[in-house]
Amino acid sequence: MDLNADMGEGFGSWSMGDDSALLEVVTSANVACGFHAGDPSIMRRVTAEAVERGVAIGAHVGYADKAGFGRRFVDIEPAALRDEVVYQIGALDAFARIAGDRVRYVKPHGALYNTIGRDVDQAGAVVAAVAAYDKTLPVLGLPGSEWLRLAAEAGLTVVHEAFADRAYTPAGTLVSRRSPGAVLHDADEIALRCTAMASGQPIRDVDGGSLVVDAASICVHGDTPGAVEIARRVRAAVEGAGVTLRPFTG
Repeated sequence: MDLNADMGEGFGSWSMGDDSALLEVVTSANVACGFHAGDPSIMRRVTAEAVERGVAIGAHVGYADKAGFGRRFVDIEPAALRDEVVYQIGALDAFARIAGDRVRYVKPHGALYNTIGRDVDQAGAVVAAVAAYDKTLPVLGLPGSEWLRLAAEAGLTVVHEAFADRAYTPAGTLVSRRSPGAVLHDADEIALRCTAMASGQPIRDVDGGSLVVDAASICVHGDTPGAVEIARRVRAAVEGAGVTLRPFTG
């Protein structure tokens, strides 16, 4: 099983999360590429630290919306979105190569992640961007999404992920952040859920039903209260259950 987290999401003198501490816990880092958050200096620092710790580097691509932290839908032409995604992957890849590695996978952020789960045009644009840049790059996303369906049809390697601290609907989709209970905060509950998901056991959906989440990677968010401690508890619990943690990229 892989543990991934979003990082590099500050901007200038403004910081978000504790990237250095999270890099001691996770096995894959979704690094912001300067559109929803991040800047060149942050990208350089985070990629260098990731390489030092043996953490896989992923391009966390998003809408050009720093004010909204990439969590607002942007009605953008598919061709323009394709080019913006290529731009972001290329920028992060440059810093990853300076650090001695390369971008190993792609995971969209926030509103883009949610939109391409159902919007065929935008999903196709992101798939086209990854395929044009490097068809060997795996793509990370929710099972059942349009994004992963189109990626598989295009010959890209598809990797399913689960979320440590997000509530699920009975259909296996994420409960909207606008709904009560959408984000979990109890570290013990989150650790137990992650152990179940990593072991192929069911968890409870938002209605109290049983849900099995098919995933090769679990996302632990870095921007929630107590994020680092929660990530540490998750890692300890999963490893305590006998599950080996390593990057899904190999």
